[in-house]
Amino acid sequence: MSGTAVSLHLRQLTLADRGRIEEITRAVGLFREDEIAVALEVFDEAVSGRPGNTYSLLGAELDGRLAGWICWGPTPCTLGTYDLYWMAVDPGFQGTGIGTALLVEMERRLAGSARLIIIETTGRPDYAGTRAFYQARGYCPAATIPDFYAPGDDQVVFVKKVSGKR
Repeated sequence: MSGTAVSLHLRQLTLADRGRIEEITRAVGLFREDEIAVALEVFDEAVSGRPGNTYSLLGAELDGRLAGWICWGPTPCTLGTYDLYWMAVDPGFQGTGIGTALLVEMERRLAGSARLIIIETTGRPDYAGTRAFYQARGYCPAATIPDFYAPGDDQVVFVKKVSGKR
């Protein structure tokens, strides 16, 4: 896609986007089937409009095609802490700024209410690019829990302090 002018548009997601959300999440090639099922459960809850839903969703369209998505929400039992629950960018569109745009917009929307944003990811070698992406955007590794997801699959927790509630 280099050298091509593209138009990036961030928008709210709807139930009509579910199929494409699943397609993008699968295409990333890093998530297990049970993780994809959880991502879709979170998506379904977020678009349900039911009272008590605390998830927020945002999609990124590149030249009119949904190319990435992000989901975040307040961390239960905390004051001003938010979790980035899911983010996925279609591999065909990675490197175009979509992930950065989604992350920056999430942070903008949380300005004034968040004091910490938490991202939990895996320590597996195939996630090295993911961890580098977050670090390059100001998220600092704060903890590693050995064997969290599976034997040999550590959890790496990233934290970013943001302006907001103190």
